[in-house]
Amino acid sequence: MLNLHHLRLFRAVAREGTLTGAARALNISQSAVSTQIKALEASLGHDLFERRGRNLALTEAGRIALDHADEIFRAADHLTATLKRAEGQRRVLRVGALATLSRNFQLQFLAPLLGRDDVEVVLRSGTQGSLLRALEALAIDVVLTNLQPARDAASPYLVTRLAEQEVSLVGPAGSSPRGDLAEVLAQEALILPTPETALRAGFDALLDRIGVVPRIAAEADDMAMLRLLARSGAGVAVIPPIVVQDELANGTLVELLRLPEITEVFFAVTIRRRFPNPLLGEVIDRRGGKLAG
Repeated sequence: MLNLHHLRLFRAVAREGTLTGAARALNISQSAVSTQIKALEASLGHDLFERRGRNLALTEAGRIALDHADEIFRAADHLTATLKRAEGQRRVLRVGALATLSRNFQLQFLAPLLGRDDVEVVLRSGTQGSLLRALEALAIDVVLTNLQPARDAASPYLVTRLAEQEVSLVGPAGSSPRGDLAEVLAQEALILPTPETALRAGFDALLDRIGVVPRIAAEADDMAMLRLLARSGAGVAVIPPIVVQDELANGTLVELLRLPEITEVFFAVTIRRRFPNPLLGEVIDRRGGKLAG
């Protein structure tokens, strides 16, 4: 098997020109050098040296092998230097977020890192499946999602519950609830998340409990689209207030009612790594509380 030890001995012989010189430079026996060079030649299937008088000269295969050996050792030196100085360099956190996830939540999650001179944040959006594959391939450090991935004994995922956000009925400025929850839901045209979302499942269960058949104005699986539909006046949206916090603050939208027992839960999904990104601790350790609407 080709290994760095073989290449180190080979490079020493190429530089010194003799087995004796290489053995002296490496402080090992000449016979050990000779044995290892023969093993390397057998592994590669080519003679690497030819004798010229008292010296050893590289063959054509030997010159090719030396070029590759030099490149390999340069890469090894670069890796060592990179890891040794990593703490002093500008650090990067690569975040994957479900394409339909609230942008406001993402910004709140990343708030401790944004604007720092020593940190670069790389954001990537996609489907749950594509992001989890990227996580396993170490292409990203964490996945932000509101869909908890299935876990079993073979699952590589570490799932942290970051926050739980209440869900409300949100309508255009000037809206006001008339009657109790059942009456409001029966009267208003509703803007809803699509049926495959966890939020919609909870809302449908609520409708079933109170015996209301909804009048649906629009459905969307993207929180940004729900936000735009609510702003357009298409109806009353079932949405976490965090998604429309700017509109609530400036009065474009108003919160009509909080929906009982319905929440949206946000998760951070990681995998166990020997060298975890230290920036993760600065954002994930804020878990457990509700986000401000």
